Amino acid sequence: MYNIDKGLKDKIIYLNQVLSDKYGDVLSLDESFFRNFIEENVGPITKVEKLSEEELKHCSQRGGILGVDGSRNRMGGAYPHFVEIYQGLAKSTIHKDKPIYKADFYTPLYTEEEVSLLEDSPEGEESIRDRKLSTIEIEAALEGIRQLKPYAVIMDGSLIRYHIESFSYWMELRKECEEKDIILVGVIEDIKTSIIGELLKEDPDLEVKECFYDRELLYGMLEYGEMITIHGEVTKKAREGFSSIFMRSSKAPTVIGMDILDSQKEHLVEMARLVLTLTPEDSRGVPLWIDIVDSEVKIPDKMIRGLLESYLDRQILEMFFVSERDKRTL
Repeated sequence: MYNIDKGLKDKIIYLNQVLSDKYGDVLSLDESFFRNFIEENVGPITKVEKLSEEELKHCSQRGGILGVDGSRNRMGGAYPHFVEIYQGLAKSTIHKDKPIYKADFYTPLYTEEEVSLLEDSPEGEESIRDRKLSTIEIEAALEGIRQLKPYAVIMDGSLIRYHIESFSYWMELRKECEEKDIILVGVIEDIKTSIIGELLKEDPDLEVKECFYDRELLYGMLEYGEMITIHGEVTKKAREGFSSIFMRSSKAPTVIGMDILDSQKEHLVEMARLVLTLTPEDSRGVPLWIDIVDSEVKIPDKMIRGLLESYLDRQILEMFFVSERDKRTL
């Protein structure tokens, strides 16, 4: 049996009250008023339908879909005695027997020559790790494009992440997709923007004092299959060359985001319909093929430990990458 202190219960009850008070005014907004506010200030709300069998067949005939995702695993203790392993995977819906993997690692104990001294800090270290993960995902996508020639590429996450974290590789991927007429999109499961929240706060006719996230504001607000095409002037992504939408792609009340290159904006509705088609109605809203890629790219912690134990000298492994916590026994 778990022992739960009464003080902890009281803290949780207090948290519930704090959040209820904070979100009370916004969550009580009339639904029709809120939807009108979105249409007037954020973008039109439209209903999209799934692709027909004929349209899906056309997509397959032109090369199918290339799903791309990455994963990271960490072993060790506190800085600098840890190693992080990265793996990227590009997998085609047509050439399922030809997965493309890319891998890399990072440990503060080994510094690559090109790494700037300015990155020798916790913030700099985090940027290195993010860059490595983004880069191997882009490398997998590039090789997948060159080998498998897909109709469209679906990246797991916002495209602007690659623009920020691995710019030179990202520009290579963008250029290649544009030159080869390969549609490139990013699907964002956990949206972190506050576009609507900022507009609500700025409206002088509303008494909204705090800025809320789009994820919570749109919870249950859209019908299944509805999407919001976000005006370029209200999103920072537009300045970096992207067009974006919010969409409810499953029966779950949450929404997802989707980015597409602004040069391929004419395919925005088609790609929204594709994502809706590939997403099971009773899921959390992510295309099934991305879930499949995600499950295959992940490396179990036991496997990482096994690899390190097999190919690192025992003295090096225990000296650098086995934390005191790992040595604990019951």
